[in-house]
Amino acid sequence: MHKFFIMAKSRARETTEAIERLYITMRHLFYRGFFKPGGVSGKSLRSLLMVIQPEIYGSMSIPNKVELNGLLYVLDRLPEGIEECAFVHLTSDEGFSKASFEPIVPKKRRRNCYRIDQHQMNIEVLLGRSEIYDILTHLTFLYLEADKIRNIGFDLSKDCTPRRTWTIIEEVAKGEKKFTRKEKEVAIIQLSALLGRTFEETLDAYKKFGDEKNPDRLFKIIYHLGMVSLSDWKAEREREIFFSAILKERVGHHFFGEKWANKVKQVLVENNLHTRPLNIISANMHSVKNMLYANDALGLKCKKEADYKLYEKISNDASLREKISAYAIEQGMIYIKDQSGSNIDVQIIDLKNFDSKNTPFCEKKIKREEVIIVFDYAFGEQAFEIMDELLKPFEVNEEKFNMMVRSISIMGKAGILTGQKGDIMIPSSHIFEGMADNYPFENALSLEDFQDDELKSFEGSMITVLGTSLQNKDILSYFMTTSWKAIGLEMEGAHYQKAIQVASKIRHHINPDLFLCYAYYASDNPLETGSTLSSGGLGLTGVKPTYLITRRILEKIFTDSSNTTN
Repeated sequence: MHKFFIMAKSRARETTEAIERLYITMRHLFYRGFFKPGGVSGKSLRSLLMVIQPEIYGSMSIPNKVELNGLLYVLDRLPEGIEECAFVHLTSDEGFSKASFEPIVPKKRRRNCYRIDQHQMNIEVLLGRSEIYDILTHLTFLYLEADKIRNIGFDLSKDCTPRRTWTIIEEVAKGEKKFTRKEKEVAIIQLSALLGRTFEETLDAYKKFGDEKNPDRLFKIIYHLGMVSLSDWKAEREREIFFSAILKERVGHHFFGEKWANKVKQVLVENNLHTRPLNIISANMHSVKNMLYANDALGLKCKKEADYKLYEKISNDASLREKISAYAIEQGMIYIKDQSGSNIDVQIIDLKNFDSKNTPFCEKKIKREEVIIVFDYAFGEQAFEIMDELLKPFEVNEEKFNMMVRSISIMGKAGILTGQKGDIMIPSSHIFEGMADNYPFENALSLEDFQDDELKSFEGSMITVLGTSLQNKDILSYFMTTSWKAIGLEMEGAHYQKAIQVASKIRHHINPDLFLCYAYYASDNPLETGSTLSSGGLGLTGVKPTYLITRRILEKIFTDSSNTTN
């Protein structure tokens, strides 16, 4: 047992060092301006990723087996068509939208991408270094899988002759022939042989990747990944990744975060809210709004407890969501659609205009002079940028004003180490992975706030990781089983807390006596096979924890306001 612990600890240290080296390498390549995935620098990234062996990338390290869940996860976060492109340019917002290019928005990432020509894809990076690292990690995985496909599909020792399996895949991918059902099944059998997967696994992946418009998408992806890799190997068209000069100038300088925060402050001033007590919530754009306005918007009578079935119904019905949004705006909620490039929308709720009679908070006392600001999720290091800028003082007619912050609440999704998908985590501190920066704080939320028969809740330290796609069982087990006693991992907590402590305790921009609420619900368990992020989303399982956390945050805001009743 002691020997096993030493081995696990050694493996965790090796992984930590590899993650640190990977980030140093990526940062160097970013400032250098370009690199070739098939060259020395690209091979360095690959070797480090192979040392780390992230859980999210599954069978990445097995040379004769293509990782399908990881591939779907990555392609959902990269622009459609990326598998066809040898050249990837990472840029800032440089005016491509003013040309005739149609923006391509990945299925599960809010970023604009542009197909410049047959071989080049441009990806706009607006969220800072974390987004760059995220994209480079996904591309490195994609190139590893592409080279596997090339090695299996072609006889590289015989003038790159395609194997029989490859010619069948090519025929389906090009779509020049109409296949019968039997012929398509034969093709899927051949595809499964190339992928090193069972027919059942390949058929399941075929359905997940495809849709009515593009049922053969999996064949096309595998074909193009293999062909681009082959062209690189033959030095016909070597793959390259570029970073634009504008992007290098803007990263780290709060370019978009400052524009975003200035807009929020401008709206507060325009509505004469800038001198009122503020309660800031970083969350989603639906749960606070639905809890405060859904019953009245839909003509329903509020139950004593929160109606989670109603929130599930709203999650599935776009027309209900539109109706609630329209009603909330009629009642005075201000909605700021982001135009800064930060991809973070904002809702401002003036409690003077809020009627709590038909809400789960009908028995609470509301302090009328207070204001709630809800803004959408940040991404990694972007959390520091937007919170730091938001909490800075500002000028109105040459008069200086501080943000009158009474509370800051952070809720979001996170990976759990001690429970299951849908469970709740209440952090007592944030541990910065790979650094000496750790942020203990007093959380106004506690286990007592989440006593529920259906959901489990856990309290303790949480790791703020450099990227969720880089975590493996060894390092996560180390954080969980040693004296760190970590309960989960996420990407923004330490960044938020760093900005809050700088603003409240060092620069004295805000009142140091503000109260903090941090809570997360589990989107995945990276220590459990089949429960990683690549295994699929939460779906409706996430509804109850989302709204339970939202309710507790709002109760803390309302309960601490002990003056005039509604």
